[in-house]
Amino acid sequence: MRSSQVFGISPEVREYSYVDRGNLDDAMLRMLGRTTHIAIRGPSKSGKSWLRQKVLSDPIIVQCRLRKPFTDIYVDALSQLNIAIQVKESRQGVFKASVSASGEGGVALLAKVGITASLGKDTTTAAESKVAGHDVNDLRFVADILRASGRRFVIEDFHYMSTEDRRSFAFDLKALWDYGVFVIIIGVWSDTNLLLHLNPDLSGRVTEIPIDWGNPDLTRILTKGGSHLGIEFDRRIQERLVDLSYANAGLLQQLTLLTLDDAGVEENGIFKTRVEGLDHVDNASMAYAEQLNPVYQQFAKRVAAGMRTRKNATGIYAYAMAVIMDASDEELVKGLHARKIFDRAVKRQPRIQYGNLKAILEKLPELQVDEDGRGLILGYSPATEEITIVDRQLLLYRRFSTVKWPWEDLIREADAAGGQLAEG
Repeated sequence: MRSSQVFGISPEVREYSYVDRGNLDDAMLRMLGRTTHIAIRGPSKSGKSWLRQKVLSDPIIVQCRLRKPFTDIYVDALSQLNIAIQVKESRQGVFKASVSASGEGGVALLAKVGITASLGKDTTTAAESKVAGHDVNDLRFVADILRASGRRFVIEDFHYMSTEDRRSFAFDLKALWDYGVFVIIIGVWSDTNLLLHLNPDLSGRVTEIPIDWGNPDLTRILTKGGSHLGIEFDRRIQERLVDLSYANAGLLQQLTLLTLDDAGVEENGIFKTRVEGLDHVDNASMAYAEQLNPVYQQFAKRVAAGMRTRKNATGIYAYAMAVIMDASDEELVKGLHARKIFDRAVKRQPRIQYGNLKAILEKLPELQVDEDGRGLILGYSPATEEITIVDRQLLLYRRFSTVKWPWEDLIREADAAGGQLAEG
């Protein structure tokens, strides 16, 4: 057995080192048998998707993207069932659209919900059915189709939805619950029971499952994986790997694999191998930080480019980013309040106003993402007014790399131009 079969970041579960943290597998299975939505929250690479894979079979999975309307999740979900839906207009809980089905599976599902469709062949011999002019006046049609499919509806990366779309979708969740469709929402957010903040009517209709790792469970990953490889980690190596993982299982997985690479352990041998020497962990951490360099340099470039497009706001964005990136690991993990950011920023530039600062923090997520709406590193919650780190690999990166962030240059440019501190 090779070390890469046991440890490392993977889209599929690493069974040999998978740990059921706090019996979440059983808790999730219990919730799936109840009439409730399930919200799974945790940092990037904390094991949310692995948990979903362990307990769910053949779900309908839709991934959110920033700048795309939340109604696209319905378009995507139904397309996986060979049903096309074209949304014409929408508002909270109500939208209009036309639907059509392709293939016998899609036709059969429409028939289950009482929509008659005829099956024919076009000139390319591709079978399709059409429901001409059928209007979907509310979520009932979508809900009926999802329920008839017998598959669970999963929404990944909920944190990429805009604040407005999250609120609108939270109202849709109440309607979907009424129609007997129970959704699993997965994402990164710091607020406890975020969906209840967005829509209090979801009280009793959604169960939140946080994924937080403690040191004992992270150590279990090393112990379990090591036993399958026939290796034993020195206690100091275990402690160092756990410390550098920042309570994140995915980061621990990758650091462990690179540590074994540095120690020359690529597969299990006849005899048990003891892995020791902290230099292996440090070398692995530096190697991983080097791998991450393009990710965070692109992040910095996107944020800096976005700042430059905000007329009369360059300075305040730059001061905010400088404070955020200088914050402690603990503050970024637990949440750095806007008031603290203001208190530190105003020491460098007294003209900054608190209201303007909060306004630009709300816009910070959109500065980070690429053209496909991906790449979020820092999140902001208007409810708690806190910045939190979405991708904890950044903490390792800045610890083992000498980084020159572009905000300091922007601060100098803004100061030279007379401030440029208005909210943009």
